[in-house]
Amino acid sequence: MQDGYTDGWSPAASRAAAGDFSLGIGSLHALNRRFLDLDRQDLGLSGRLARLSAAQKDTVASCPYALFDVRLHDASHWRSRLRDAGVPRVADVPGDRDVNREVDRAAEVTDFLRLALFFAWHVAASSGTGVSRLAPQLVLGMHAHTTAAFARAPVSAILELALSETGCLSARWRDCDRYWSALAAAAEGADEPRLQRVRLYGIQLAAAGQLPLRAEPREV
Repeated sequence: MQDGYTDGWSPAASRAAAGDFSLGIGSLHALNRRFLDLDRQDLGLSGRLARLSAAQKDTVASCPYALFDVRLHDASHWRSRLRDAGVPRVADVPGDRDVNREVDRAAEVTDFLRLALFFAWHVAASSGTGVSRLAPQLVLGMHAHTTAAFARAPVSAILELALSETGCLSARWRDCDRYWSALAAAAEGADEPRLQRVRLYGIQLAAAGQLPLRAEPREV
């Protein structure tokens, strides 16, 4: 497997960033596990993990990065939304029966997104200098400008966004069947060496997402 990223994005630097993030890793694993229980087709999991037992899903959830994506790579989207937080959008306006029915159907997603956005805010606000500054990018795929916007925002603004932003939630690398199939197979087979390789593959995917001109990681 490739191990040749530079400009601060080598796997060694990524592992160090994850180590600096150790205080939040338990919350991350809990969020990953809750996301796996949302195994809905529109989120990009498409039942790929449905065959796994609860214990095997726990194993999958223990990756050192988010298995969910909330579009944090899109700095312009989140800067705009954080700037306008508190201004009602269509999905925020009470009294609309169709909207309220949709909110009821998406309650689990909304609740999850509220936790995920709070977590993103915490990671952004806690990011420092040196290797630890990589944590938002590695853990959540967060653009540097998104990190700055979240870090400046009051937590009340973050929590207000969950209802209107459910469309942002999906599986991370949802189109990378290679990653998800390998992760599910490693957990199902209790194959710890392969699981470690898949986790590293995810770190490489995270790095490649921040450095789009680099070659994609090799197959696990």
